[in-house]
Amino acid sequence: MESAIQKIPDHLIYEMIDGDPIYYKGYRDYLNGNKQIEELMGSSILQSLIISRLVFLLQSNLGPDYEVLTNEVGIQVGVKAWRAADIAIVKTREIEGVESKNKYLGFAPEVVIEIDTKAELTEIKNPLSYYHEKTDELLKFGVKKVIWIFTETRKVMVAQKDKKWETSDWKENIFIIEAIELQIDDLLKKRN
Repeated sequence: MESAIQKIPDHLIYEMIDGDPIYYKGYRDYLNGNKQIEELMGSSILQSLIISRLVFLLQSNLGPDYEVLTNEVGIQVGVKAWRAADIAIVKTREIEGVESKNKYLGFAPEVVIEIDTKAELTEIKNPLSYYHEKTDELLKFGVKKVIWIFTETRKVMVAQKDKKWETSDWKENIFIIEAIELQIDDLLKKRN
């Protein structure tokens, strides 16, 4: 007799690790007809404000040597393994000739910035481990800095390979890349 387990559509996969999917938060509600797909993939107003203002600030100040990619850009970290990034800062020369193709990044960005997560963490044995494992994997892949911005706790975690990971409040300065330093609180107050 066939199993009554419902096949989960691929479009509900947020990330893939060693062939094992990590689904979008709330995907079961979608499967049960209680949510629309846009509700899973969409960002809150606060998340959107942080992302849009960060992208504007970064692109305005980094110059032609860097591109600021957004929109959950995929990073192919291995075979059957990819991670999504809210913001990825890459060297422009790395994407020349690649940018018009429909594929994930096959190289490590300089910096990855994440605002919360869209991953379904209730199915992960230790939800906190998701943040640490994703960060470790990105750093191992060659990302120089991973920055997590948490909206509920108003904290920022900055991780660099072979350095102490630092957690701070939104009122404290964080260095992004080059000479770009900011406070999340200030970023949200400014209207550029």
